Amino acid sequence: MEYAFSHMVNSVHARDVMLLMKQSSGKNMISFAGGMPNNELFPVKEIDEIYFSLPDNLKKLCFQYGPTSGYPPLVSSLEKYLSQKGLPLQENKVLITTGSLQAISIITQEFVNKGDVILTENPCFVGALTVFETYGAKILGIPMDEQGIRIPALKEMISSLGQKPKFLYLTPNYHNPAGLIYSPERKKALLETLAGTGIILLEDDAYNDLYFEEAEKHLTLPMKAMEAKGVEIVYTGSFSKILGPGFRLGYMLCSPEIFDKAETIKQALDACTSNFNQILANEFMVRGKLAPYLTFLRKEYAERKTLLLTCLKKYMPDGVRWNEPKGGFYVWLTLPEKLLSVDVFKESVKRGVVFVTGRTFDPAGKKDNCLRLAFSNVPKDEIESGVQILAEAISTVMEFQNYTSV
Repeated sequence: MEYAFSHMVNSVHARDVMLLMKQSSGKNMISFAGGMPNNELFPVKEIDEIYFSLPDNLKKLCFQYGPTSGYPPLVSSLEKYLSQKGLPLQENKVLITTGSLQAISIITQEFVNKGDVILTENPCFVGALTVFETYGAKILGIPMDEQGIRIPALKEMISSLGQKPKFLYLTPNYHNPAGLIYSPERKKALLETLAGTGIILLEDDAYNDLYFEEAEKHLTLPMKAMEAKGVEIVYTGSFSKILGPGFRLGYMLCSPEIFDKAETIKQALDACTSNFNQILANEFMVRGKLAPYLTFLRKEYAERKTLLLTCLKKYMPDGVRWNEPKGGFYVWLTLPEKLLSVDVFKESVKRGVVFVTGRTFDPAGKKDNCLRLAFSNVPKDEIESGVQILAEAISTVMEFQNYTSV
């Protein structure tokens, strides 16, 4: 039977990710693919204690519908949390969403019609690319360097277009997948470039709290917290990386005008985000458990990062390069120009190691001499053997293609 599916089901990036996940399934796999916390790191004991100590009226409220905009005590707790990051709460409003990806989806629905232009970094978070494709946007990627999106390339793109982009989507702090953090100078230059253009900045900041060194915390200052005259910024964040992705809790901070339309869209999507999860998350915050848990996570992720980098230096063949992240979940590996990460993946998966290929993060789905290694989910005792296997797979592909580093 033939079905008349809508154009919204034709996301190339969504199919790419599903195919990779299908290929990577297996009990004996060492996975650098999952951009998620390791199951052993979740605060299970603390959440158990919180739930069982709740009064009956709150337990009953856990099972009930809630306001579309969010559970009011959690909104209040988030406002305090975000104000500590310097974000402007007085002139903006918080909307609780079912994961930060829903916030990105809502903003896309609010502003984008089929054929409208969205600017992104290249590489770009594949979840956002899938959303943009689903709504029929024309996605144009801007290349990056070690400090962030390249300003000359951004200016050239804006000036060359026959239509104004609806927004520019960025993940400036501990970028997914590139693992970098924008320098303060690059953030400032970016805001100056956007000023007066009417292009909205969609700032996705899911990894803000996951810096490795306290001395570098200041680098995570959100652009929405900077004095950005003439730039409309929608800020999104998530509990997925600082509490657990299963909570499906995200949020956006935006102007009242954008908030009103976003709330209407969310009402049509799911009526409200789970009260159960919002109440537990709020209690986690108000009982003072978030700060020590974040300290624990930073230490864990820093150890995994250090171990991964040590193993990369030990095993990787000549011609392979990588970044050294200051926070977050990811290392971005760059292969010699003629090598494809898809070919490496095929060889690597046969040996029991998986990762995510570079083309998955390219808005055009083409550039493929990079790959993403997530160190957040892989057990520490599997990192060395995983890197050794991956290095052998890369060497095998290099030999097969008669590649010689210069």
